[in-house]
Amino acid sequence: MAKKTKRKLSRPTLPMQRHLNLRHEGRYFDLRQIFERVNARHFRGRLRGYNVMWGRRRRQRPKEYFIFGTIQEEDRVIRIHPLLDQPFVPRWFLEYVLYHEMLHSVVPDETDASGRRRVHTDEFYRREKTFPSYRRARQWEEENLARFLR
Repeated sequence: MAKKTKRKLSRPTLPMQRHLNLRHEGRYFDLRQIFERVNARHFRGRLRGYNVMWGRRRRQRPKEYFIFGTIQEEDRVIRIHPLLDQPFVPRWFLEYVLYHEMLHSVVPDETDASGRRRVHTDEFYRREKTFPSYRRARQWEEENLARFLR
């Protein structure tokens, strides 16, 4: 029996996907350049064939929580929230967000005793904390989260 997954495949050729913003170049940041730098520095260039792009803009900002980025491992797509493409967002924070998403591709998920899949495991958190700007990024996130919510 094939393993079921919650994650959906992203196929840019599907009719619903055609309207998405699948670009890596934003107004202020080029995600491809940032991805390549993080990949070389922290993953020895081993993450190949990934598309990194700005997600699509929503009509309304989220009220309660903000998702900075997502990864769809099956089709190697990393999407970063387009609200991060602003001049007040530090480049090192975007590097951290990309590092976090890229880390999902190298740290395996775990299943807990109740059968629930965990993507943020102890090993994931241990590795995440090795990012050079980890504390600084988490502090910046906490101090600036309200700017992304409505």
